[in-house]
Amino acid sequence: MSTIFRRFMSAASKSSSNVFFDVSVGPKPVGRIVFKLYDDTVPKTARNFRELAAGFKPEGKPSIGYKGSTFHRIIPRLTYLTNLSQFMIQGGDFTRHDGTGGLSIYGERFPDENFVHKHDKPGLLSMANAGANTNGSQFFITTVVASWLDNKHVVFGEVVEGMDVVQAVEAQGTRSGQPRARVQITDSGVID
Repeated sequence: MSTIFRRFMSAASKSSSNVFFDVSVGPKPVGRIVFKLYDDTVPKTARNFRELAAGFKPEGKPSIGYKGSTFHRIIPRLTYLTNLSQFMIQGGDFTRHDGTGGLSIYGERFPDENFVHKHDKPGLLSMANAGANTNGSQFFITTVVASWLDNKHVVFGEVVEGMDVVQAVEAQGTRSGQPRARVQITDSGVID
């Protein structure tokens, strides 16, 4: 097998690798969430998430990524049923830890890639943003169909293992979104 072909195969397998988060609620580990990313339809968005999960080192700067960050905004289904505009299990702000920060591997922000996938089932992984073309590192996971978010947020993956962990995270939510306990991504990375 030629060296060029082996390099291509290695890069291709890495770009389609699943991503994991190990999650704790307070000091207690609650399990692992595994995501399949939609590399074929939203490759730039998938790459951003995968590299931040693995730990990204910008040239001349310290590493950035999801490990050690928290789910800073969690609004459970009961609130969703009474207030459609308030649904969210959100994380990815590893700079300010309050929903106002984060960085992408492409710089502070990058544009919406496309809206091919819809928020049509629980367990979808989607970019959180502050309006059109303001994607950074923040993301959310759906626990219900969330069609009001279609064409506003880029869906780029789905949970393939660990919906019980997503539900454990959701159980820490409140109407205001402030989690009842610290919900942390204690480790993150790529599964080959």
